[in-house]
Amino acid sequence: MIPSIKLNIQIRKCLIEEHSMKQTAILKVNGEKPEKDKIRAAARIIRKGGLVAFPTETVYGLGADALNPEAVRRIYAAKNRPPDNPIIVHISNKKDVYRLSNEVPRNADKLMNLWPGPLTLILKASSIVPKETTGGLDTVAIRMPNHKVALALIQESAVPIAAPSANLAGRPSPTTAEHVRQDLEGRIDMILDAGPTEIGVESTVVDLTSKPPQVLRPGGLPFEELRRILKDVKLHPSVIADKKLRLDRAPSPGMKHRHYSPKAQLILVEGDVEALIDKIQELVDRYNEKGKRVGVLATDETRRSYRADVIKSLGSRDSPTCLAKNLFKLLREFDEEKVDVIIAEGVPLKHLGLAIMNRLRKASGFNIVKAS
Repeated sequence: MIPSIKLNIQIRKCLIEEHSMKQTAILKVNGEKPEKDKIRAAARIIRKGGLVAFPTETVYGLGADALNPEAVRRIYAAKNRPPDNPIIVHISNKKDVYRLSNEVPRNADKLMNLWPGPLTLILKASSIVPKETTGGLDTVAIRMPNHKVALALIQESAVPIAAPSANLAGRPSPTTAEHVRQDLEGRIDMILDAGPTEIGVESTVVDLTSKPPQVLRPGGLPFEELRRILKDVKLHPSVIADKKLRLDRAPSPGMKHRHYSPKAQLILVEGDVEALIDKIQELVDRYNEKGKRVGVLATDETRRSYRADVIKSLGSRDSPTCLAKNLFKLLREFDEEKVDVIIAEGVPLKHLGLAIMNRLRKASGFNIVKAS
C-alpha cells in the first residue's frame, strides 16, 4: 500500500474513533510568567498523547508529541488536515536539532542564531521522526518559538512538539485563543490562552536540503534579513506566484493545499494605490447590484475612499508589522459580519508584505484582479 494512502486511512480511523465531542479545557496563562501548575497540566496531556493548543509569537499552534505517531494522527484528524501536509516540530533546545536530523549543514548554525524566532528550517529527518510528522517525506521542519508559554510547555513536556496552526484546515490561522475555540472546541483537550499573538503570520520556512537554500514559505522573518545572513538564498516559485502552481510534493506547510481562507469569497486586487481604489469600488458596486453583501479589506490611507457594506483597515501601509498582525483576525471578523464577498487591497511585496501577499493570494484561491 502507498505510504500516503496508508497514512490517510489511519487518520480517518482516528477521526472515527474520536467522533464524539470531548471537553476542551481553556486555561488563561500569563504570557510573561507562565504559571507552573497550568503548564504542567498541559504537559501531562502532551505526554499522554493528547492535543494542546498554545500560543507562539506567530500564531496559535496545535501541539502533540512529535515522536508519537498516534498523537500526530490526532492532529490531522482534529484539523481535517490532508495527510501529505507536513507539520513543524517545535523545540526549546538547539541540541534537539541533532536528534531530529542527522544531516545538519554548516549554514544551519548561522540561522539557528536567530532562534528563538519565526524561522523554520527544513533538514533531512533522522529515523526517530515518524512519517506522520513529516507528511510522508524524508525531511523534517524544525523551529524554536519565541514565546515563553510555548517554550515552557516544550520543556515541561520533555519531548519535541509537532504543531501546525490551531485551526480547521483551510481556515485563517488563529491569532487568539478565541479563534482556536471557534474552530476546535470539542476536538482537542486543552487551549492555553495567553492573549493575542505578536506577529500574526506563520514562520518563514527555509529548505536547507536544496542548493542554494530556498524559502518555501515567507513569514515572520523577512526575506531581506535572510539574505543578509546567507547571501545565496532563493525564493521558491510558489512564494511569489500569482496563479496556482501544480506541486507533486510539499516539503513545507502552506505550499500545496488551499490555506487561510475565510468563508466568504475573497478577491485580491493588486496595482498602484489610485488604480487599486478605483477597481475595488467598481467591484463593490458590481457585487452590490447582484444583492451581495460586500466587505473591503483596506488600509488606513485608503479606507475613507470606499463605499461598501463593511470596511476594515489592516493598518497603515507604512507599517507591515501592523498589517501582518491584523490580517487573519480581520478575515475572521468579515465572516462574523456575514459578508458574501471580501475585496482586499494588495500591498508591496517587500519585508512582511511578501508574507501578507502570499497569504492573501492563497486565501483568494488566486482570484486576483490586476488594477491599471
